[in-house]
Amino acid sequence: MSGHSKWSTIKRKKGALDAKRGKIFTKLIKEITISARDGGGDPDGNPRLRLAIDNAKSQNMPADNITRAIKKGTGEQDGVNYIEVTYEGYGPSGVAILVECLTDNKNRTIAEVRHLFSKYGGSLGENGSVAWMFEHKGIITLPAQGKTEDDIFEIISEAGADDLNTEEDFYEVVTTIESFEPVRRQLVQLGLEIENASLQWIAKNTAPVSGDASEKVIKLIDMLEDSDDVQNVYTNADFEDE
Repeated sequence: MSGHSKWSTIKRKKGALDAKRGKIFTKLIKEITISARDGGGDPDGNPRLRLAIDNAKSQNMPADNITRAIKKGTGEQDGVNYIEVTYEGYGPSGVAILVECLTDNKNRTIAEVRHLFSKYGGSLGENGSVAWMFEHKGIITLPAQGKTEDDIFEIISEAGADDLNTEEDFYEVVTTIESFEPVRRQLVQLGLEIENASLQWIAKNTAPVSGDASEKVIKLIDMLEDSDDVQNVYTNADFEDE
């Protein structure tokens, strides 16, 4: 099992807990708002917004919340002016970590991120210090839905996907940036449920961690994800004993 697949399994479980706590709604609303701000409020002409709305709906976000977030992005309602920023650093055992943020105060955010790296056994790096270890990919997560691996592989291959990771009760489809939307659209047209679809930073090579090191890395990532300004955290850690 690849390190990314293992981390996907962990993230999926964590995501379910975040949804119960309501934290995921805050992150989705931010993404909808900034997508509407940058590309307009019409999802038919704004792929990023359409994706954000689809992901919000998959988490059962009420339509009124989605509409308000769009209007805040387009300026029809007052809202916070978010900016996107990515921080890079090293975690315990030297694993690489990328942290994507949406914030209205960069000074506050970088201070918080630096503090968390330091407190939990890591160190914040300079821009470019670890980004070269990752590739930008499309990731589409599907519940198994009674489909075999061969079924899904045939569908996504025809649509131009790169790879398929198979877990116990879900599939993870990997695409290039260019083929992400065609593959996602094909799955939707076939009536398959999509749990999540997003553009992510995937490690080119993984770094194995186990035992106490795994726990320390996961603790750091947990604390980063708990930060209000953090949207996504990516790592090249391969959690061998999870």
